[in-house]
Formats: sequence, C-alpha cells, structure tokens
Amino acid sequence: DERILPSIINEVAKAVVARFNASDLITKRDAVSMQIRKDLEDRASNFHILLEDVAVTHLTFSPEYSRAVESKQVAEQDAQRAAYIVVGAKAEKQTIITKAKGQAQ
Repeated sequence: DERILPSIINEVAKAVVARFNASDLITKRDAVSMQIRKDLEDRASNFHILLEDVAVTHLTFSPEYSRAVESKQVAEQDAQRAAYIVVGAKAEKQTIITKAKGQAQ
C-alpha cells in the first residue's frame, strides 16, 4: 500500500489534469477535485484499497500564468460588454428611425 498509493495518486492526478485546459483548472477547481477523487477511488479499488477521503488542497500556477488567465477572462468580459453596447445602440438607432418616420407622416 505504501508504494501503490503514491503511484496511483500521481497517475490519476496527471490523467485528470490533462483532460482540462489550463484556465479551466483555475476556474473549475471543484470539478477537477471531484474528478480526481472519483478516478482515484476507482483506481484504488483495483488494489482493494478503500479511500475514506480525498482532498485536493493545493493547486497552484505561476503568478504569470494566473495573471494571463485573469487577463483573458477580463478581455472576454469586455468583449461581451462591447457586444451588448452595440446591440443597445442598434436598438436605439431603430427607435430613432421609427420615431422620425412617425413624425414625418
């Protein structure tokens, strides 16, 4: 058990982390943790090891990478905000056109 468990922990953690893109590892930590727990329990059961608890407590990235992911998320939010403003401007333009046509008649 002392040699098997560390081995399967590394195996499962690497396999699960590989299924997520890097930004999802930060934003979906709960999902990553739950998947590691499930896969680890499944893998450990092959060796008749029963896990009582699994906790992923330390998942970190370099500060540069974390800033890059945050910047990307902010840029995506800014793009969504700009698209919303464009939709609003088009609606306002249509309202003005309709109002002008009504006044012209």
